[in-house]
Amino acid sequence: MSDSRTDPRLALEFCGLHLNTPLVLLSGCVGFGEEYTRVAGFSNRDAGAICLKGTTGAARLGNAPHRVYETPDGMLNAIGLQNPGVDHVVDHTLPQLDFDETRFFANVSGSTLEEYIEVTRRFDDSPIDAIEINISCPNVKEGGVAFGNDPDMSARVVEACRQVTSKPLITKLSPNQTDIAENARRCIEAGTDAFAVINTLMGMAVDVENRRAVIGNNQGGLSGPAIKPIALLKVQQVYQVAAPHNVPIIGQGGVMNATDALEFLIAGASTVGVGTGLFYDPLCLPKILHGISDYMDRHGYTHVRDLTGTLQLNGAVSACAPPAPQDPTT
Repeated sequence: MSDSRTDPRLALEFCGLHLNTPLVLLSGCVGFGEEYTRVAGFSNRDAGAICLKGTTGAARLGNAPHRVYETPDGMLNAIGLQNPGVDHVVDHTLPQLDFDETRFFANVSGSTLEEYIEVTRRFDDSPIDAIEINISCPNVKEGGVAFGNDPDMSARVVEACRQVTSKPLITKLSPNQTDIAENARRCIEAGTDAFAVINTLMGMAVDVENRRAVIGNNQGGLSGPAIKPIALLKVQQVYQVAAPHNVPIIGQGGVMNATDALEFLIAGASTVGVGTGLFYDPLCLPKILHGISDYMDRHGYTHVRDLTGTLQLNGAVSACAPPAPQDPTT
């Protein structure tokens, strides 16, 4: 068996970009690409790409504490997009990154359509490899409703960003919406090149002794193993829409080990995002890669891309579908 770190079967093309491995480090979990490089034994080369922290037009201080809270099988976070602003990231952060180690994706966030356009245009004139659009942000002009929870607004953001960049666009879809497949369809029509599925689910924690919300923002994004079953379903639903258009998916949500990663690949993901899992085990990446390579050896797969979308569904009946009518003559 090949060394998983250099196993050629794990390299793949994603939106025209060559990735050394199918693992993507998720936005918000690795800062601006340098946090885990201080951990002995960690290497950015184990990741096919690193998605940088959410970036806005102007610098933001983020939310008041508490901003992180551990939950059973996961964690809540409400950082509030703390970042130094796009000009600082482009002018000072990107020049310090080693683009020979891995690919780097920007994460564009905003409170208005104009801010998305401004930040995307700024990243277009930079060495960044691709741009992820975080459409889970609240639209301040529409009373705070998240862009990503409305297919019309989602498509407007993607279309506007598409017009100001030639770099690959990855739309990060929220699970906190009625029909994620319809949202994906609209985003494809608007020009997205790929999807990241899913963003965090909204949740809350309560301090019963003080009868107060634990998180300073009252609510936060739930990540970790607790959300994996939901994430897998959403990946499969988006895959049904995206596959005919050859639009790849970064599957993410609760990936801790190789089995988790394989589930996402089989459900329809082309690459797999690792985020909260790094908090449990900062050196999990080579273990995941080794596990994928071992699985391919055991099942005779010649390339990791051959795993994508191999899920065998048990019929096509919705969980809420009524029972089939019975023939009264039988």
